[in-house]
Amino acid sequence: MAKKDDDKNYKVIAENRRARYDYAIDDDLECGIVLMGSEVKSMRIGGTHIAESYAAVENGELWLVNAHIAPYEQAKTWGHEERRRRKLLASRKELARMWKATQREGMTLVPLVLYFNHKGIAKIKIGIAKGKKLHDKRADEAKSDWNRQKQRLLKQGG
Repeated sequence: MAKKDDDKNYKVIAENRRARYDYAIDDDLECGIVLMGSEVKSMRIGGTHIAESYAAVENGELWLVNAHIAPYEQAKTWGHEERRRRKLLASRKELARMWKATQREGMTLVPLVLYFNHKGIAKIKIGIAKGKKLHDKRADEAKSDWNRQKQRLLKQGG
């Protein structure tokens, strides 16, 4: 998902930075998302959060649960619910793979990034992840601290 400098339509709407800390991400998948018009307009002006949300495979469909999209003030009559369940679009093969990962292997579907792609269409990147234990988090933090310190030493000492 590399961003080109001349790509004017690409825009990150919301990012779940905590997901990479709390989960070990094995694989990720780009999905479309079914939205109402007021939700798209609200996403373009900001106020969207996916930090507390998750994805679930139910009855052969993929759903985004507990994602917050702020209400759009100009759409008073035909507005939307802030935390409604939103359907995600994925192929049957990908759905089967995600169902297998969640039901049989005990994995979790975590939203990583919500963005507008280069065509201006809202997409979401879902990570197939396994929860980290406390000692795994500590080890990752120590590793990143050491890498940061190593970069400082190389920069100073040459």
